[in-house]
Amino acid sequence: MKTSTLRQASLAAALSLSLLAPAAQAATFDQVKTAASRVDFSYRQMGVAMDGKFNKFDARLNFDPAKPEAGQATVDIDVASVDAGSDEATAEVTGKTWFDAAKHPKASFKSTSVKALGGNRYEALGTLTIKGRSQNVTAPFTFDPASGAFDGSFVIKRGDFAIGEGEWADFGIVANEIQVKFHLQAAHK
Repeated sequence: MKTSTLRQASLAAALSLSLLAPAAQAATFDQVKTAASRVDFSYRQMGVAMDGKFNKFDARLNFDPAKPEAGQATVDIDVASVDAGSDEATAEVTGKTWFDAAKHPKASFKSTSVKALGGNRYEALGTLTIKGRSQNVTAPFTFDPASGAFDGSFVIKRGDFAIGEGEWADFGIVANEIQVKFHLQAAHK
């Protein structure tokens, strides 16, 4: 009789733990490790592929893979922290005709919704603001729950944001399409 009671108690404990396991795996990722994260971009200048990055940004997340539709993200980029590959190019793109960092020091993305696509793939819809101009963008991304890594990319048209005015407005010199790539490393509570 004791053996039967012990078995029932063990079975009840095992069942309880199995029911709690999904709850233990679901966690809200809300602590971005900025030092392990990055925001890069690539474009074509006179037909040649070019790359750049932003060295300073602030990212805030609230993402639970069990409830992705409740996810939120805000990324504020210090545009003066741009690295365009050379000192001369960096000085040029922080100026008035490109990012106008003195007047518009931040570029920002604020999500309005997150949609699950299946297989750890998602889409963040939101508003991107650069140089005081805002556009709706869709940022597809993958999420690795084991590492807390969010990786994605999307394309913007620099003309929509007045990035590269005057003599630089010619898309034959610098292409209109700019690919923005991001890797956000996050931890959970």
